[in-house]
Amino acid sequence: MRIKTTREKRILIVKTTFRWFLYLLIVFLCFITMNAGTFMRPMLLIPVALCISSNTGEFRSAIIGAVCGFMIDLSCDKLLGYNAVILCIFCVIISLSYSLILRHRLANTLIITAVVSTIQGVLDYNFYYDIWGYENSSLILKKYTFPVIALTTASAVVVYAVFSLINKFLMPKPHLTIEEAIKNYEE
Repeated sequence: MRIKTTREKRILIVKTTFRWFLYLLIVFLCFITMNAGTFMRPMLLIPVALCISSNTGEFRSAIIGAVCGFMIDLSCDKLLGYNAVILCIFCVIISLSYSLILRHRLANTLIITAVVSTIQGVLDYNFYYDIWGYENSSLILKKYTFPVIALTTASAVVVYAVFSLINKFLMPKPHLTIEEAIKNYEE
């Protein structure tokens, strides 16, 4: 005989499944967008990975960071795994920061996206251009890397709005148990 789950558990399972489906759909759409156009396009997968990591645990954040990093490597034609390692580390740090210190605010998302995309862009420039001593390689930093960092940071506003809307309707609400409610009432 099969024991039926309660209505709330079923609703939670459906909402969580739909929320992760939307997350993965957004990741896929951002990957397609990153593959279209010229070199001057925002790295949309960076704010997407950071927004997902701000709402999940460390293990899921590491997986999302690695997947988004591999997609960045594929779309930018870089060494496979280079951005995956960078984003995996930053997504775990962001997940821990949001669970311990930070609140879900647009300013936090903008600052974190700017810092992560700057570190990723400067490392990319150093490892692919500067280390080899190419002549006038600083033009790449000025004409491509910094504008891409600015576009990525600006795109974080739209990404944050989309994810906050998804999380507003589909994120599970915290509930108190009877024991916690009694303990809080007695204090």
